[in-house]
Amino acid sequence: MNIKFGTDGWRAVIAEDFTFANVARVAQATADYWSANPVVGAQKKVVVGYDRRFLSNEFARCTAEVLAGNGFGVVLTPAPTPTPSVSFAVKQLHAVGGVMITASHNPPMFNGFKLKSHYGGSSDSETCKAVEGWLDKTPVRSVNLAAAIKARQIQLKDVRPAHYAALKSLVDFKAIAKSKLRFAHEALFGVGAGCFEQLLAGTTCKVTTLNGAHDPLFGGINPEPIEKNYGRSQAYLRNHPHDLCLVTDGDADRVGGMDGRGNYLTTHVLICLLLRHLFINQQGRGRMVKALTTTSMLDKMCAAYGLELVETGVGFKYICAEMLRGDVLLGAEESGGIGFPGHIPERDGIAAGLMLLEMLAVERKPLTTLIASLEKEFGAHRYGRIDAHFPLEKRGALMDLLKGRPPSQLLRSPLVDVKSFDGVKFVAQDGTWLMLRGSGTEPILRIYAETKSDAGVRQLLRLGMQLTKLV
Repeated sequence: MNIKFGTDGWRAVIAEDFTFANVARVAQATADYWSANPVVGAQKKVVVGYDRRFLSNEFARCTAEVLAGNGFGVVLTPAPTPTPSVSFAVKQLHAVGGVMITASHNPPMFNGFKLKSHYGGSSDSETCKAVEGWLDKTPVRSVNLAAAIKARQIQLKDVRPAHYAALKSLVDFKAIAKSKLRFAHEALFGVGAGCFEQLLAGTTCKVTTLNGAHDPLFGGINPEPIEKNYGRSQAYLRNHPHDLCLVTDGDADRVGGMDGRGNYLTTHVLICLLLRHLFINQQGRGRMVKALTTTSMLDKMCAAYGLELVETGVGFKYICAEMLRGDVLLGAEESGGIGFPGHIPERDGIAAGLMLLEMLAVERKPLTTLIASLEKEFGAHRYGRIDAHFPLEKRGALMDLLKGRPPSQLLRSPLVDVKSFDGVKFVAQDGTWLMLRGSGTEPILRIYAETKSDAGVRQLLRLGMQLTKLV
């Protein structure tokens, strides 16, 4: 079977392609790659973690047995663990890399094999391609878990406490501890369940975890932080108001949110709130790094604050590369991945939650007031996205056509820019934008739009659908 790595490792349907035999093949290729490409200063050690999906613990065990069979010391988590905890452990333990068994926000029938590099972030495309190139080059070498633990080749270690300690030093935890904030966490049945209860134990904060049960079917939803999955918690929050509700995805590296009464907040709003907090309250400085599909309010904020804005392709690995270069204040993407300097060059949903709590503790104003002041200063920004079925074989021709024949205006605002380094993005003078971009290897075209009204967004998305009919 041909295994292909996507933007963040390999994902497939459990028992169809995601089998123990194929996981062992990928683990062997990973071991061969790291053996052939040792990292200066890193130990011959790998951190292996897993989420709450069906058989994730067994797939992690299989991975650990193969890595140990190839002479690597392995730190294996004994319980389901957030992806950022595994990434932090890779960096803290000076490991050559890490493997996280997770399919993140994908449907329950999927699982995945995420690769982490020595710096504590997602491996880049070149590394993933190189690992692919090692597939089936050598036979799978494996050892028995119990024997490897006895021989101290595999160590069972909970890596969450060290990550949580680092998070507490990343924020003003004293301010949070005495703030008396009421914080709700919609865990979407994912691996982040209970993390904020642990982090905020002994403080004046009241923490409510929603949908925290371990359910490999995720309560019948995909564990993705988007509004259609918030129904249960929205009903609860309407009857039990909080100051903020943070949502984490299946492996707790991405975030979404609601205000304390269950009203949906876009990831764009959360990112803008965080940039304002880091710049004004923390007096932070540095580059703002955002993926192409993220709100243009950030462009206006950076212009007002005198910050350099860097726009990357879609995928946190591109933001990670910028964070590794240094001088970054915040890195963020539309899908809810947010990364902070001085931590790990990786999206961390738990860190984002604590930073939002710090913001509320320092500001001492309701979340709705802070959002209203952002809109008053930088204008209303409304966003929408649709995923349309589109044949893979026609995608190249459509992108070429869009680059060559862009619309002259968007909602009566003249076009000022066309960006084509990842899909095609049309940008108008007033900040309105429309973007069309293919999704990985699937026959899906994503159409993104942002302008100042919901009606305008609907109009732009219709235009986007009309453009797909040009080829």
